[in-house]
Amino acid sequence: MAEFRLPKNSRVQKGKHHKAASGTNLTTVKVYRWSPDDGENPRTDTYEVDMDNCGPMVLDALIKIKDEMDSTVTFRRSCREGICGSCAMNINGTNTLACTTSIKQFKGKEIAIYPLPHMEVIKDLVPDLTHFYAQYASIKPWMQTDSVPLPDKERLQSIEEREQLDGLYECILCACCQTSCPSYWWNGDRYLGPAVLLQSYRWLADSRDEYTGERLEDLEDPFKVYRCHTIMNCANTCPKGLNPGKAIGEIKKMIAQRHAL
Repeated sequence: MAEFRLPKNSRVQKGKHHKAASGTNLTTVKVYRWSPDDGENPRTDTYEVDMDNCGPMVLDALIKIKDEMDSTVTFRRSCREGICGSCAMNINGTNTLACTTSIKQFKGKEIAIYPLPHMEVIKDLVPDLTHFYAQYASIKPWMQTDSVPLPDKERLQSIEEREQLDGLYECILCACCQTSCPSYWWNGDRYLGPAVLLQSYRWLADSRDEYTGERLEDLEDPFKVYRCHTIMNCANTCPKGLNPGKAIGEIKKMIAQRHAL
């Protein structure tokens, strides 16, 4: 059962309204605010952003807000290229990356920004990913092999073998899919979730890895894999266009085939 830890008497309240100093091309951005240090309930602060002096992406608006309007706003960001996954957050109801989400797509409508759902919040838009990373480490996300002698340069793959990794290696561990999955919301303590299972299948599908049996044996658990009910929120929200649900289906198939032998 999921355990929700929110501030006492938690209720998201209406917060401060920060008006733009000037400009007519304004976009209203509402940002979730909560700090563990002030003892107050969460709130949403409203900011009017002058788009004539702002970059095109939601992350640009957040940076402008922090630089020019409210330096206390807290969020993660790094590459600004949709590669690192740092700026994953919930934007107008969708888990996605702020750096690759265009403000224009909202067509002048208000933009509401919240942290990734169903994770403890460290502060404002920063979720605690400790458990997520621990689950990722549990699948041993590296190549395992015992074959000798070791190759002089690299372990070779055919073109066809390499193509089996397409749609898997591109995952950036942003946790957008993980936190959009209802099964993970309720069983996140034992269900590994779509992102971690996609990464797990990435090594199961790798022809160079020699621990397929051990990996499948470790996954064969009532909760680790089988809490997936193919709701497919994971594929709908992935900012890289990947399909974790399909990867989970392949894992289930491999476990079934292993028993059929």
